[in-house]
Amino acid sequence: MQYRILVFPCGSEIGLEIHNALKFSTHVKLFGGSTIANHGKYVYKNYIEDIPNVDSFDFIEGINKILDENKIDFIFPAHDSVVLKLAENIDKLSCSVIGSPAKTCEICRSKSKTYDFFKGIIDVPRIYRNGESPSKYPIFLKPDIGQGSKGTFLVNSLEEIEFYKKKDESILVLEYLPGEEYTIDCFTNKNGELLYAEARRRNRVSNGISVETFPIKESIFKSIAEKINKKLIFRGVWFFQLKKDVDGKYVLLEIAPRIAGSMALHRNLGINFALLSVFDALNKEVMISNNKYDIIMDRALFNRFQIKLEYNSVYIDLDDTIIFENKVNPMVLFYLYQCLNDGIKVCLLSRHKARTGNDIRDILKSFKIGEIFDEIIDVMNNESKDIYIRDKKSIFIDDSFSERRVVGDKLDIPTFEVSSIESLINWKY
Repeated sequence: MQYRILVFPCGSEIGLEIHNALKFSTHVKLFGGSTIANHGKYVYKNYIEDIPNVDSFDFIEGINKILDENKIDFIFPAHDSVVLKLAENIDKLSCSVIGSPAKTCEICRSKSKTYDFFKGIIDVPRIYRNGESPSKYPIFLKPDIGQGSKGTFLVNSLEEIEFYKKKDESILVLEYLPGEEYTIDCFTNKNGELLYAEARRRNRVSNGISVETFPIKESIFKSIAEKINKKLIFRGVWFFQLKKDVDGKYVLLEIAPRIAGSMALHRNLGINFALLSVFDALNKEVMISNNKYDIIMDRALFNRFQIKLEYNSVYIDLDDTIIFENKVNPMVLFYLYQCLNDGIKVCLLSRHKARTGNDIRDILKSFKIGEIFDEIIDVMNNESKDIYIRDKKSIFIDDSFSERRVVGDKLDIPTFEVSSIESLINWKY
């Protein structure tokens, strides 16, 4: 059975990680939901836009309509505000929610509530309240309710504190923690058992997102996780963050009962938090077994395209296009198999035999790619490739500018160099 799961909002870093974790699962049919157009429309095959804003008066009514129309079984929240909103209104929704109880979500959504709740149990930052003047600087300011590094400031005077407090009275005035930062990815099953708690170092952070991270093994992380798990009721995936103070002591930054975008690190060690959470929400018993090898994850912006182009055939070159530096270009093969899946004819158009004297079929056999092509055409050195392109609704791919220019000029069809194949790939699942 496939369970129909709506990820909302699907274009967040959280929503994109849920997509990566679940897109190839045979147990799940994914739907991506968004209030406004975002990156989710480029990666979710089943994409739904114009869901009411989570803070609007008609949010529950609007999302229920979408849930019913698409026969959704579960919502997987992908933003802290949505996590809390859905947990608080679970009895009003027409499907189940993957996540922790409302009380847990409420405490975790507020930094001050989190610190007050765990004070005396684990180390939390000192909060300067009611105009209390800090004894030393710098001081760290951050919103009581927020995520990432948005709205945070490092200040060095009382005047700066007062300046930012006038802009946002709810901003917290906290001790500054100068040390390294860590995230501990956790999973708690339906019985309240903490099955997994492993740390990763946030080695490089951009806009509050960990963009370079790697696993760290220290027993203290599991010990702190167990204290948190004993005090709060979690269901499925969650994480918390720690930072070292001036004395090297681990101090709590935040707890979040949701997926984190950089959980991809542990997913690539064998821990698929999103899928585990789905099975746990179905009241199934789950087991965790992870691989043990060194791994570093680095994240950066990547490109996705929406291209308006219809074609029935692809004509593609071999040397320096499919084969580059005596190796198969895997991105080209990715695209060609996409063409096969979509019923698009793939034709090889090459001067390899004319230039080298070698049978092109022998080369294809040596690289184990001979069965991909619907047609293999040997082009002589004195011939133009355009004479072999008979389908007017086709595209041409070649590393050579002169070859592309001639074909484009004579046939008026789109031509692509190797680096622009990325715009032809459909990443939607």
